[in-house]
Amino acid sequence: MEFKENNSFSLDWDDRFTEDVIRLMDAIEATPPPPPPSSSSKKRKSAVHHQDNLKTGRQLPHSILSPPRSFPSSFARCQSNTRLRYPPLRFGGHILYSFTEDEVENAAMELLKIVEIKKKEMGQVSLGFDIEWKPSFQKGILPGKAAVMQICCDSQYCYVMHIFHSGIPQSLQVLLEDSEIIKVGVAIDGDAVKVFSDYKVSVNALEDLSDLANQKFDSDCRHWSLAALTEEFICKELPKPKKIRLGNWELYPLSNAQLQYAATDAFASWQIYQVLKSLPDAVKDPADKQSETISSQ
Repeated sequence: MEFKENNSFSLDWDDRFTEDVIRLMDAIEATPPPPPPSSSSKKRKSAVHHQDNLKTGRQLPHSILSPPRSFPSSFARCQSNTRLRYPPLRFGGHILYSFTEDEVENAAMELLKIVEIKKKEMGQVSLGFDIEWKPSFQKGILPGKAAVMQICCDSQYCYVMHIFHSGIPQSLQVLLEDSEIIKVGVAIDGDAVKVFSDYKVSVNALEDLSDLANQKFDSDCRHWSLAALTEEFICKELPKPKKIRLGNWELYPLSNAQLQYAATDAFASWQIYQVLKSLPDAVKDPADKQSETISSQ
């Protein structure tokens, strides 16, 4: 079942997006995040609704500390297009939206079956993972609880679960707590902490894409955003319209624009992980290793 656009939230909510608010959000985003806390992260609901949408690929930074290596062909294309504006990334598969407790439970069960099949085929399974919540624009008012959870398992299916209404049913909890199913994303430790704080459910087996990118290119201090990783490694621009990103994620139903945004974020995480995990770790310069040894003595 296709969902029509829901603009019911746009009137009062959009009034909150003053120039001052947007400048404040830009300032917050420009501030490097603190070191991620250790990860920790229940309840039940899912009807599955299909929505069709499109597909995917940027340039690797040159590391003077690492020896030359061969990269996937998409990287060579990214390197030759460094001065061009990349086309927007848009998830082109099926968006499976669930809202009630039974719907989310059914969606999670379906996702678990897919994971088991992929485990037999590939041995290890990774899921693009992200959450959304309603922000607060008033001092002293905390942001809302995690309202939407999006999980992408490949280029064909992304699950968008409206957990604000459904809670986290049993099968979804099983999926989140499974330590053999890798969940990937940017600042994913913080997302896991919020899920645990709001629902008392742990999200295990986390892989932060920013940390992984630094591991691959011998950089310890760069804080990669999902948008930067998308440009760098898959030659696409990740759309981040503020009126969607900072919108009211608690209202049902989610608009088509919200569904597309949520699915594309999770898909971007999944695809970037496929690229990064195929690359060797950076080789440290021997001089750096020697200086580390001396400083530790």
